[in-house]
Amino acid sequence: MRAPLPTPLVTVEVADTLRRGVPAVLVAFPGDPVRLGPGAEDVTDLGDVSGKAGATSRQGRTWVVGVGDGGPGDWRKAGASLVRALHADAEKAGGTTFDVRLPADVTAEAVAAFTLGAAVGGYRFKVTSEPPPPRVKSLRLVTGGAGLADAVRRATTLAAATSLGRDLANTPSNVKDPSWLASAAVRAARAAPGLDVAVRDGEWLAEHGFGGVLAVGGGSSRPPRLIELTWPGTGEGQPHLVLVGKGITFDTGGISIKPAEGMHLMRTDMSGGAAVIAALVAIARQSLPVRVTGLVPAAENHVSGSAYRPGDVITQYGGTTTEVTNTDAEGRLVLADALAYAVATLRPDVLVDVATLTGAMKVSLGLRTGGLFATDDDLAARVAEAGARVGESWWRMPLLADLAEDVRSDIADLRQCPPGPGGITAALFLKEFTGGVPWAHLDIAGPARADKVYDEVVPGATGFAARTLVELAETYSRPDTIG
Repeated sequence: MRAPLPTPLVTVEVADTLRRGVPAVLVAFPGDPVRLGPGAEDVTDLGDVSGKAGATSRQGRTWVVGVGDGGPGDWRKAGASLVRALHADAEKAGGTTFDVRLPADVTAEAVAAFTLGAAVGGYRFKVTSEPPPPRVKSLRLVTGGAGLADAVRRATTLAAATSLGRDLANTPSNVKDPSWLASAAVRAARAAPGLDVAVRDGEWLAEHGFGGVLAVGGGSSRPPRLIELTWPGTGEGQPHLVLVGKGITFDTGGISIKPAEGMHLMRTDMSGGAAVIAALVAIARQSLPVRVTGLVPAAENHVSGSAYRPGDVITQYGGTTTEVTNTDAEGRLVLADALAYAVATLRPDVLVDVATLTGAMKVSLGLRTGGLFATDDDLAARVAEAGARVGESWWRMPLLADLAEDVRSDIADLRQCPPGPGGITAALFLKEFTGGVPWAHLDIAGPARADKVYDEVVPGATGFAARTLVELAETYSRPDTIG
């Protein structure tokens, strides 16, 4: 059986001229087939050309794809839909490379969106002994516009981050334990010169007082790890951004066990950690002038005689005690350790965590929007705007002060899982470990997984948040941008 990592993606490059004998792809706008441009004479049945974003049709050897009103989302959807159609046709047609004719006035933003959609829209992860089916390997974007190669390169880097996040989250948990995830981070970092990875084992975690990670991982025969990725930036005096990602490689719920239905999806419960690993690789590959550290506390939450229990009191990193009330709310315990460690040892200017944390966010925001909590308005705006630029949607949620006392415990400093609005109380619990540093909490329980195709997303892990984190880091490229 095999599922090669990283999953190969369609490559995209910019060119000046169409190649003779290579199948062409033309883009169409609704109600305006004239804008198909050179090569449109090969399109014999304009009745099949709607111009709707993502609508594809084949005319002999020529393909037409609609780009709708021409916004970034439409271009991204067009790229993804086109590649899926070409993949489906590849087995009988045999074409593995295509020239895409773009309008002469196409913008860099549109080209970047189309590239991103094309690169990840045909993503496929399957563990099988069968040889992979024929797939499209490359697209050449042909246009008279200048300065588009940089847009393609950057979009390709973002696509690779999304794909790596998907790969890590999709890997089955009989393979993916905390040790495997750490090794995968080390392997991925080799593609990014200057990115350092340190892996802390269970003995180190015990010596340094990571009581949350050790409690959650205590029920598994496969011990926990802390993965620390460090990108030092490119100079002195740069802001320090610390990203923390939940790395639960499988979640049974522990003694507060989950229902059997849907438990198989818990291989993706480390999607936040996957996003952080993927983002650090992309940040380093772009040599961004900002210092970034990624922390991924990784553990399996299992049921056994050594599993932690509801009612236990654990000591988090730094000494804060927490009353455990639900062993299936394990993510906040491992994140709390990592956040406290970051504040105490890394001295961040900005702190962001990302996690598939609460079902409450799925109920509140559905499956395509991430929940955004923040102690700082500037940081909240940066995250939301970064997401919008790369096609990931965020909605800011309140940190309600009148619920802050609910996370206090009668027998410990804090109560892990109080009653009330679950997404908000989880965020308030985490806030206790942020030391007053500007902080954002990204709850991706909804958009981290998909069960059907939409836009550039395919069923399975989506890689959500990786692109936002990369784009967010770019906003801190200048020291004077710290708010």
